[in-house]
Amino acid sequence: MQLGLWGEGAEEVSSASPSSSASESVVQGAAGTLQHGVEVSRGGMPPHAQGLDATSVGDAAGVHASGLPLYRHPRAEREIRLGKAVVAYEVKRVRRRSIGMVVGVDGLSVRAPRWVSWGDIESALRAKERWICTKLVEQRERARRQMSARIDWQEGAEVPFLGESVVIVLDPGRTGAHLMPAPRDATLPGVTRRALHLGLPQDAAPEQIRDATEAWLQREARAIFSGRVAHYADRLGVAVTKISLSSARTRWGSASADGSIRLHWRLVHFGLSIIDYVVAHELAHLREMNHSPRFWAVVRSIMPDYDGPRDQLRHVAIPD
Repeated sequence: MQLGLWGEGAEEVSSASPSSSASESVVQGAAGTLQHGVEVSRGGMPPHAQGLDATSVGDAAGVHASGLPLYRHPRAEREIRLGKAVVAYEVKRVRRRSIGMVVGVDGLSVRAPRWVSWGDIESALRAKERWICTKLVEQRERARRQMSARIDWQEGAEVPFLGESVVIVLDPGRTGAHLMPAPRDATLPGVTRRALHLGLPQDAAPEQIRDATEAWLQREARAIFSGRVAHYADRLGVAVTKISLSSARTRWGSASADGSIRLHWRLVHFGLSIIDYVVAHELAHLREMNHSPRFWAVVRSIMPDYDGPRDQLRHVAIPD
């Protein structure tokens, strides 16, 4: 058995089918499973903005002929007015009993049984109007944050590390990567204090700079995660058999009943409180393989103030 902490991304809600008596919707994760833990980024983790057209979720310039904001899926077949916006959505006819609505970085996609009428689909969309509009706005904001977090891989670029920025310096005289301490006069808040010296030539290609930087980040992540896991495992009295780095597209971390832990290496971009929350979350699963009140009590027992980092994790943008 394995449980994980989900990243933010596409979300699905299932409407009761016309023949069903169910009145409650079922919210699902991007992978189509009931969400466990915190939801946050897709496309790696949090979603990338590449591929968004001028009227899609990630661009505020989308305006319908009516003057209302337009959220258009790139494979849109139909459109509908929901609230104060027009939503052009993709439709997939599939074998299922209910009408499913997925809001992702591209926009709204509807999955409906082949026998369901267009009238039934529109009724289902209007019934979930508030949820759809909220998620479309959230996806647009995520795309904007993602664009702002993109890194121009060249000398002088800033890369987040443990919640602070380090500046990349190409240093042909060195071998490997070395994080230099802050200069003594670097006392102004918000000013980069440390530099990452890479043993690369001045004409190094962006791909070389990115690969060298990410290799260093992963080495640092392994060392930092090992220390934090050991700290919290000791406090919980659980045995960790293996710690692995992950590059999963939908999870920040996962834990298996055999005591193995997987943590997304990009967590090293963020402050220690966020790293500690994910570590505490996964280790708590070694005591409770669920997300029951008992599980959250275990998390709180070793990290009483986990609510803040958990909320921060919902809104992070992954540098790329």
